[in-house]
Amino acid sequence: MKNWLSIILLIFSISFANAQIKNVVKWEYKIEKNGANEYQAVLSASIDKGWHMYSKDLPKNSGIPTEFKTNSPDIELIGNTVEAGKKVREFSKAFGVEIVYFSDKVDFVQKFKLKNPNALAKVSSEITYQVCDDKVCLAPNTLEFEETINAPLQGKDAIKQENASSGELLNSTELKVQSIDITHPLTTEGAVESVTESGNGLVFILGFLGGLIALLTPCVFPMIPLTVSFFTKGSENKAKGRRNAIIYGVFILGIFLSLSIPFHLLQGVSGSVFNEIATNVWLNLVFFVVFLFFALSFFGYYNITLPSWLLNKSSKAEEAGGIVGIFFMALTLVIVSFSCTGPILGSLLGGVASTSTNVPLLLTFALGGFGLAWALVFGFLALFPQVLSSLPKSGSWMNTLKVVMGFLELALALKFLSKADLVSKTLLLKREVFVAIWVVIGIALVLYLFGKIKFPYDRKDEKIGKTRKIIGGLTAVFIAYLTIGLFPTTKPNLTLLSGILPPLNVSLYSNPSDGILGLHPEHDFYKGLEIAKKENKPVLLDFTGYGCENCRKMEEFVWSKDDILPILQDDLVLVSLYVDDREELPKTEQKAVDLGNGQKKKIKTIGDKWSLFQQINFNNNSQPHYVLLTPEGQVINKPVSGYMSKDEFKTFLTIGLKYFKNK
Repeated sequence: MKNWLSIILLIFSISFANAQIKNVVKWEYKIEKNGANEYQAVLSASIDKGWHMYSKDLPKNSGIPTEFKTNSPDIELIGNTVEAGKKVREFSKAFGVEIVYFSDKVDFVQKFKLKNPNALAKVSSEITYQVCDDKVCLAPNTLEFEETINAPLQGKDAIKQENASSGELLNSTELKVQSIDITHPLTTEGAVESVTESGNGLVFILGFLGGLIALLTPCVFPMIPLTVSFFTKGSENKAKGRRNAIIYGVFILGIFLSLSIPFHLLQGVSGSVFNEIATNVWLNLVFFVVFLFFALSFFGYYNITLPSWLLNKSSKAEEAGGIVGIFFMALTLVIVSFSCTGPILGSLLGGVASTSTNVPLLLTFALGGFGLAWALVFGFLALFPQVLSSLPKSGSWMNTLKVVMGFLELALALKFLSKADLVSKTLLLKREVFVAIWVVIGIALVLYLFGKIKFPYDRKDEKIGKTRKIIGGLTAVFIAYLTIGLFPTTKPNLTLLSGILPPLNVSLYSNPSDGILGLHPEHDFYKGLEIAKKENKPVLLDFTGYGCENCRKMEEFVWSKDDILPILQDDLVLVSLYVDDREELPKTEQKAVDLGNGQKKKIKTIGDKWSLFQQINFNNNSQPHYVLLTPEGQVINKPVSGYMSKDEFKTFLTIGLKYFKNK
């Protein structure tokens, strides 16, 4: 629960990658004639659903931008490369900047003219790109295309070169390690399988909990016994009364679910609108102000209400009786309680929108959970009215709950201010300043819970009960935890709040580091094996990338754990192979690999080498990808890919180490 600490806590959906080469882009290359001695090279990409390709325009250190080059001694370029496709803009928490990508189709277009219109001309184009989904990034890939213009092209008639998917490579015997056999690892004990999880269930549960909390507010709680009594005592018979109460609950659920309908319609207008909401500076500032507005409302300085005419019309419609009357009773309850539920629902909307993914669906689950909590409570109490006598009496505790929620709103408001700061690149709200403000808010909450601070609806002579003191004590413990983030560190801290706090590099202090978490990985596979033989340790092969978000997440939130880091430091030889390393190989090692269908892949850089090495030896091209090997290069247990939990990664490591030590 990394993104929220309250009822609007949300997580990203998780999708692990299968351990195989993924061919997710199909290409079509063509030369078109636009006019007298003016041509254009067009390379069209068709991207599989769920994957995206980065734009050529990315901030530095934020992923691998796509590069499209067209060159030939026979042509002269006209202008720069143009990207034609639907761009999606999204804020990256890992990189702390806005990134741009394409998720369906994109054309890369370069205009040119022939130096000699009457002569034969060879036109070569090269594309370097990377594709990612929400869990892994595939290794950067470079493809070459070539066409010969040997006759005038008529209008849009074009020479086309269609090819298979981008990942089809012929094995290179020089990069194949004979000892590596991924189909027959040395042990199959406790193989860690890829698991697909969904955030919908968690969002539904959190919405349900939010609904239960809302039932305890002063706007709703006193109405529960009155409403239930109306159905159980005011009907001709108890059975009919209970049936009507259940119908009443169903209508409440339907009303809350209907609030998500506009967002489904909005998605139909523009599928990227929620990405824009999540990354727009001004909209995040608006959310910040709105959360402050909600917080002050919970503190009791004013009430948020819907127009009185809406309440009057709804109340009057109740007189219709029957099912219609019951519906308007439910609608009236929702309207009357808005001063308490409005801030909660508004926070829910802001929290879901900030995820920038599957917003309408997530909001439907959240509102469904919220409404179901109300429906079940009213239905249950109608079936078992004797339970009413055991409910706590209305009192000052309800106002205390509202004020506590106000402090939570105040703290969460800062998240939106931080996002606006990161997207705008002003970087004024440093991580330590953010934490310090939270500490101040927490101290104020503790003082309130112990009766040292009063708000408009608090009684001056109110006694402080044990429950308030316990909550105040727990809050003080949380404040003590927060203070860790006020000091410089060489390793990630406050990981429970990742996704809320600014990134580690947005800090008041320098970020001293000696390698990854103080580790000193080897960056050459063969040298790593030599070290492993000398030290008699297994090798942890880490296929990674400088622009790999999930690799950074694994390092910051999994590798850094106290029961993981010592294993990496003492029990293994860590070999990190960067598949996007742009440093060129020696000329003698640079070569081309025939991919078939007229494609050639040049191995020019260190990243090209290790990317192809991964595909040939491990039939995989995603990062992060982890393999445990003996010093002789044998696969110990089943390799794993993608971002995973600490327990899954620890299981993977301990099983491999156990086999190695006992062999």
